Amino acid sequence: MKRFHLFEWEDQTWFPDVLRRNMTDYLRFMITRLGIYDPVVPHLKEMLEKTGQRQILDLCSGAGGGLETLQPKISAEIGFNVPVTLTDKFPNLEAWQQIQTESKNAIQFEPQSVDATNVPANLTGVRTLFSSFHHFKPEEAQAILQDAVNKKQAIGIFEGSGKQYHELLLAGLVFPPLMLGITPFIRPFKLSRLFFTYLIPAIPVFTLWDGVVSVLRMYSPEMLSEMTKKLEGPPYVWKTGYARHKSGAKVIYLIGYPEVN
Repeated sequence: MKRFHLFEWEDQTWFPDVLRRNMTDYLRFMITRLGIYDPVVPHLKEMLEKTGQRQILDLCSGAGGGLETLQPKISAEIGFNVPVTLTDKFPNLEAWQQIQTESKNAIQFEPQSVDATNVPANLTGVRTLFSSFHHFKPEEAQAILQDAVNKKQAIGIFEGSGKQYHELLLAGLVFPPLMLGITPFIRPFKLSRLFFTYLIPAIPVFTLWDGVVSVLRMYSPEMLSEMTKKLEGPPYVWKTGYARHKSGAKVIYLIGYPEVN
């Protein structure tokens, strides 16, 4: 499937924050309940072991769903607690505070805005991006990878899709009734979520649109591999492909870390 960089509501700076946060809360709920990213645990372990890092710096975290369930799993797999710091250009502090409490501070956050193309030097650790790399145009995506290389940091890109046409059909048929059913169970509870789901169905409409466009925007493993060939800096190990979920669904991944002599 080709890549089409179409319009996503969530990307617009003028888009109402109340809708953006509720949409990311929904994404977090789905990711954590379905365990979409469970298959990437071995890749996270590899980056931690190869670099000697003992923490993860998550970029473009949204509501924080990617690592909420993975943090204890990767910690158990590698044999020590791996703290996580959530960051985003538009910090979702309410959702992150809940995650920090529920994780007993294993997952914390940076309250200031963080640009993934120019991460502050004081924020270190294995970098991850879950369900977010497709938001960036090719030159911006390239800049994210180049910034990691410039600062000699490992980076992992993970997209919860195999970029296949049947996923678009699935989104159109399943997402609308699913959102109507699960909305009351999403935490933290918000009256605005009920209002913009049942009275004015803005959240389901915008989420469905962005979900379909997200699949069209995703970079395939071949596209990601081509990006790595354009990077300048010290030698890196790059691996890309598909990680398969137990349900049969695929997760696109790219991992990279400094080559060990």
